[in-house]
Amino acid sequence: MSACPACGAEVAEADQFCEACGQALREPEAVAATSPVAPADAPATAERAVPTDSAATMATVVPPPAGQCTCGGTFDADGWCDRCGQRAPSARDHLVVTLSPQLAGVSDKGRHHPRNEDAFALSLVGARSVLVVCDGVSSATDSDLAAVAAADTARDVMTAAPSAPDAASPATQVEYYSDLWSQAAHAANAEAALIAQHVGGQNPPSCTFAAAVVDGDLVVAAWIGDSRVYWLGDDGTALQLSVDDSWATEQVEHGMPRAVAEADPQAHSITRWMGADAADPTPSCGSLAAPGAGWVLVCSDGLWNYCSGAADLVALVKKYDTLDPTRLAGDLVDWANEHGGHDNITAALARVERTADTEPADTEPADTEPADTRSS
Repeated sequence: MSACPACGAEVAEADQFCEACGQALREPEAVAATSPVAPADAPATAERAVPTDSAATMATVVPPPAGQCTCGGTFDADGWCDRCGQRAPSARDHLVVTLSPQLAGVSDKGRHHPRNEDAFALSLVGARSVLVVCDGVSSATDSDLAAVAAADTARDVMTAAPSAPDAASPATQVEYYSDLWSQAAHAANAEAALIAQHVGGQNPPSCTFAAAVVDGDLVVAAWIGDSRVYWLGDDGTALQLSVDDSWATEQVEHGMPRAVAEADPQAHSITRWMGADAADPTPSCGSLAAPGAGWVLVCSDGLWNYCSGAADLVALVKKYDTLDPTRLAGDLVDWANEHGGHDNITAALARVERTADTEPADTEPADTEPADTRSS
């Protein structure tokens, strides 16, 4: 046995992820070397080198759970109470990560789920922020592991890449970061697919993917599934940069009112995802030249399910009247829990202070022809 580098919990030498907090315990190369061969069409795993001038983290350092259960029993080595069968508290049940006064995130398992299947990863390289949120698909086995692997891998690929050249035109910078997100998503999908080779089951682990890179006043978003990216301006301007790959979106495109579509039981049936059975891990991308100061929010549906519209979200953010991303992310997560907390909740925030004279760019999602759907 050894200790998890993130939370200190005991882990076995053969473990690939810490059961307490979800921390990856091996580099991708080590996992690939001891795993069955990946599918022939799976992209090669990206090298996960992180520049030394970056700040990056996967989880806060949280003490391991106490060995005594509330019923008086003792948690065994696998994290289950030997008397009542309750699972030991996990560090991933409520994660708070602060990288700078401008970049932070909070994730919570909510009030009804037994564990947190959301994952998020952040990095800061100079003035460039990277935010990734993945929501594990609850109908598939061990999707929390796929979400952690995908989020960490995508973050690492983006962190290792250099920033877009300052002298490049805005269009060139957008193209540069969009191409990087494609590489990151393919690498993330390959890591998520590897999880399926270890856990088995009829439904392989899978997750959604939503991400943003913020470089000065340029925001380039990428997504697969129904986790979202928003721009929430201090002046009240608001824009949803992502477009859900979901049943609800298809119905809205066919004329159904948004509120009606999102209230339908099939609303969260996604048409694209990451995992071993993903049809295409190439993300859709959109960009924004921030017109002023504000927030870039990347979140799971555990938050936006209670406040979907960008205008409603910016009004909610204004009520909290704070420039602290950690406090604001925590406020948003608490608000979602107060309104039901029926799903895992994740909010990652990057603060943009720089102003620009350019107008927001249009977002053009890629056309997709889904083969089937699943619920996130």
